[in-house]
Amino acid sequence: MARQPLLHDLVVQLRAPSQVWCGSDGEIRPTGVQGIFHGDVRVLSAVELRVGGAEPETIAVGERDDGLRVSQLARNLDGAGADPVTRVERHRSLEPGRFTETVEISTSANEREVEILVRLACDGLAMDQVKAGATGPGLPAEQLDHALGWQLAGGLVTRVLAEGTSPEPAADGIELRWRVRAAVNRPARVGWTLLIDDPRAVVGAPASTEHEWSEPHVESPDPRLAALVHRSLRDLSGLRLTTSAHPHEVFLAAGAPWFLTLFGRDSLWAARMMLPLGTRLAGGTLRTLARMQGERSDLGTAEQPGKILHELRRASQGVDGGAFHLPPVYYGTVDATALWVNLLHDAWRWGMPEDEVAALLDHLEAALEWLATHGDADGDGLLEYIDASGQGLANQGWKDSGDSVQWRDGRLAEGPIALAEVQGYAFEAARGGAALLEHFGRGEPERWRAWAARLADRFRASFWVEGPEGQHPAIALDAAKRPVDSLTSNVGHLLGTGLLDPEEEARLVKVLTDPRISSGFGLRTMSSSAAGFWPLSYHGGSVWPHDTAIVVAGMVRAGFRAEALGLAEGLLAAAADFDFRLPELFAGDARCEVARAVPYPAACRPQAWSAASAVVVLTALLGLEADVPGGVLRVTGTGVPPLWAGLRVHGLRVAGEPLDVEVRDGEARVRTSVPLRVEAGWRSGT
Repeated sequence: MARQPLLHDLVVQLRAPSQVWCGSDGEIRPTGVQGIFHGDVRVLSAVELRVGGAEPETIAVGERDDGLRVSQLARNLDGAGADPVTRVERHRSLEPGRFTETVEISTSANEREVEILVRLACDGLAMDQVKAGATGPGLPAEQLDHALGWQLAGGLVTRVLAEGTSPEPAADGIELRWRVRAAVNRPARVGWTLLIDDPRAVVGAPASTEHEWSEPHVESPDPRLAALVHRSLRDLSGLRLTTSAHPHEVFLAAGAPWFLTLFGRDSLWAARMMLPLGTRLAGGTLRTLARMQGERSDLGTAEQPGKILHELRRASQGVDGGAFHLPPVYYGTVDATALWVNLLHDAWRWGMPEDEVAALLDHLEAALEWLATHGDADGDGLLEYIDASGQGLANQGWKDSGDSVQWRDGRLAEGPIALAEVQGYAFEAARGGAALLEHFGRGEPERWRAWAARLADRFRASFWVEGPEGQHPAIALDAAKRPVDSLTSNVGHLLGTGLLDPEEEARLVKVLTDPRISSGFGLRTMSSSAAGFWPLSYHGGSVWPHDTAIVVAGMVRAGFRAEALGLAEGLLAAAADFDFRLPELFAGDARCEVARAVPYPAACRPQAWSAASAVVVLTALLGLEADVPGGVLRVTGTGVPPLWAGLRVHGLRVAGEPLDVEVRDGEARVRTSVPLRVEAGWRSGT
């Protein structure tokens, strides 16, 4: 039986929409997810190198700013001595639509002639087929405009170019062959390039290489913080995308390898987390999604007027091993619409230019109307979802696997489902939307404040349950409006939204610090007291960094700074175990029981909202909050030694201008040219 390939020990190069996955030895073999991809298509499935007729042996693989370097030995060419004589150095560089490899042969011998052979294979499989564990035979190459290559599905064309030799067709691909001479201090070098042309692409590389965010310099007594921020921003650089129609409007792809495209929820959350580094990314994300905002009702795509889409692909995508297919433009998400409003509101508060905000107000009003109508199909004042088509996602919150909404005894909840965190997003959206409408003098702000108040009353009356960990909101209400009683991380997203009163927030924070849900590396997606708990379950016991980061931010907004710091430190500990590249998720094993954080072996990495979580951790430590329309900047951190004392951050941004924050002698000192009243105080945690 075919299974989803594992990724945890593979090496990735990423320049969206292109990506390369190779083994830990640097080789690209025709197995699993290894290969070169562009968009959702595998354009090379194998790269086979032979030096003197044998595969070289790898001794080191390392990432550099300019690409990947693979150090190998051609021991078949050596004598009987222990010292290696012939060395092979491979350097791989990746740009969107272009992959180049150079092969250098050096030797300590006086001179030697060496044959170099590179065999290339292409199976042309779609990403959903690769994810389902499919493999395919190598396709025959074609002559294309004076070059050999492949014409693949959807009009995608690849060409292979080489220096010093002519690519030759082989039975299942292309061969490149060179005879070179190498001597002491005179290495031999050859190279080849794969060019990719995708005229029907729906997403592509941005027109500019300039990032839409600042890259702050972080100094901290704890070196993990700076390392995490640096690595995360580097990873986010590789996830920058645009739509083909608007190459100047940049957003972040959800993650590699499976989700290297626009995802409403993921792209919105990542942009929201990045606001302390500027609003340009938020603007590109908001406008891109606004252009595709729903205008009609369509059962097959789940489109509805005012709704923000779930994902955009070049072709339909198989789900659950091909059991059903999602359409290329799919709207099956219950939370992206509220999250779009929340990003617009928060970007405005961080200083997004008012003309840019004003240009999106029609879309804001349409999104609010969706919340109150289609989002609340039964009119009970809460947002629900159900896959009415029978061919879409059964669960449409961020935990979208089929088993993600469970009762404590392990039974699956039946829909329509009203998720707890979605009510928090909607409450926040209605209040934030009302503030925007009031500021710009349009719409009915009081209508949305009243709507939010009714939602809060309904939530308070319906969601609270008693469990082994204490009182907490249920993950959801089921079709019969019964609270689904398992304790999950979802409910932590309610903190700081305003939906809960202070006493309720205190109650919830106490529950979320219970070791049954707090693993020591972050929050488990499901408490270990639930029957369905499993540390390696995708949504039923694992830890998702972005999930924990959202709760960290909510705890800070609610005033629970010491508790927020505890979760943030857990994320830093996990990050160190993953070489500071936080994956999509990892196992929910207790920190006290394992030597290091355990990978979820099929997790994406890098993942946009996981990488952007680094900015959330940094912002939480500072207690940083901007209200540019109100003329206020707040910096109210925790002051908990020794981790954060002496923290210095240079190069944040507010209202488009630099913002520096330094913690010295127990006080926060702020520098910015924006005329804001700074409320700074290094307060102790609760």
